Amino acid sequence: MKIRNRVTATSDMDGLPLNKRYWAILATALGVSMSVIDGTIANVALPSIANDLSISPTTSIWIVNAYQLALVISLLSFSSLGDIYGYRRIFITGVGIFTVTSLGCALSDSFWTLTIARALQGVGAAAITSVNTAILRIIYPRKFLGRGMGINALVVAVSIASGPSLAAAILSIGSWNWLFAINVPIGICTFIVASMFLPANPVKTIKRKFDMISALANALSFGLLIIALEGVAHKQNPTFIIIETIALLLIGYFFVRRQLTQEYPLLPVDLMKIPIFSLSIGSSICSFTGQMLAMISLPFFIQNTLGKSEVETGLLLTPWPLATMFMAPVAGRLVERIHAGLLGSIGMVLFATGLFLLAILPDNPANGDIVWRMMLCGAGFGIFQTPNNSTIISSAPTNRSGGASGMLGTARLVGQTLGATLVAMIFGLVQDNSTHFCLLLAGGFAITAGIISSLRLSQPRPVT
Repeated sequence: MKIRNRVTATSDMDGLPLNKRYWAILATALGVSMSVIDGTIANVALPSIANDLSISPTTSIWIVNAYQLALVISLLSFSSLGDIYGYRRIFITGVGIFTVTSLGCALSDSFWTLTIARALQGVGAAAITSVNTAILRIIYPRKFLGRGMGINALVVAVSIASGPSLAAAILSIGSWNWLFAINVPIGICTFIVASMFLPANPVKTIKRKFDMISALANALSFGLLIIALEGVAHKQNPTFIIIETIALLLIGYFFVRRQLTQEYPLLPVDLMKIPIFSLSIGSSICSFTGQMLAMISLPFFIQNTLGKSEVETGLLLTPWPLATMFMAPVAGRLVERIHAGLLGSIGMVLFATGLFLLAILPDNPANGDIVWRMMLCGAGFGIFQTPNNSTIISSAPTNRSGGASGMLGTARLVGQTLGATLVAMIFGLVQDNSTHFCLLLAGGFAITAGIISSLRLSQPRPVT
């Protein structure tokens, strides 16, 4: 009886003490919100930036792409470094890089200086994002990890929802430079709080070294994947696309083969052998592909077909992230009692239903008809994401939390990139009702994610 009480007491003391936990949560929330917001905040200002720097609209897109590309190609490398040197150290380093390069973006006076600064800012964002969820596993007690994932999903949803509005508010009183300058004081505060309250890794692998060759192959593989997809979407010269695809296949083959021989691979193929982990990654990619198909195509339908203004379009899209914000923490509590496979399936069924209902909207729908369908999509997405993310992290061994966190972020970025590419392809091939086809395809991806999620019911719930 005494032994049982001692074990229970020890188990209940995992995670940070409550007073330190709140500060650590604040640090991770600030870091993640900065990295997510800056992925979209520049979109609104691109016309102003293009005029100010005397570049074409097409060229200005690289100011956005440089950030995303740097984020994708360096994410898994930072995850591996987190497993080796500590998640806290990588997170704080990322915040430092992000803060300094944000100042560089604000002071840029040419296209090249801004693009280089944005790429380096993406590197900082990758360091933050790569270990964020791994840190949550240390901050929260094991039994409350789902709640932590719910709060993290809430922060991401708020950041996504507030990005365009925040950009519009800043641009109404200042130049585009302030979009980046605002990160400097926030970044300094985040750096200080993180340095004081984030915990160190409880488990570190001795004599493990960083695989530089794999890091280079990883960067080339994901970089070529994104460039090839962009080329297909924007009808690039077929010869270039073929060359890019061949290079991708050759380097990707070498990269994967190398990972199969590593004890601690950069691309966590060892974790992909865990059925519930690989199923969760697959469902995540499908869900984010569906989300991006809808979120990119819907504004064109609302503005061009329904004749709504930009402000009205923003307001009509807002119920989606708001519903996600509400449901994500709720799902974080539910996953403590209900299998993530069941919650994920329910969420994706609701998500798909909302997408199909949006696809069959009448010709002149009332605003209310659009709003409740958006809320259904957002609620379903929130119910799915928190349990799914929690399962990805908790199903990995503790000393591989960095790899799991990196794969979680990579799955999101790959899904979003694929969704954006499919939108561009559909808009190029289908002249009429292109949004209708995007929404139907998005619903198909949501159904696929739900089916994959249901397969997890045959797997035991991971012990966090």
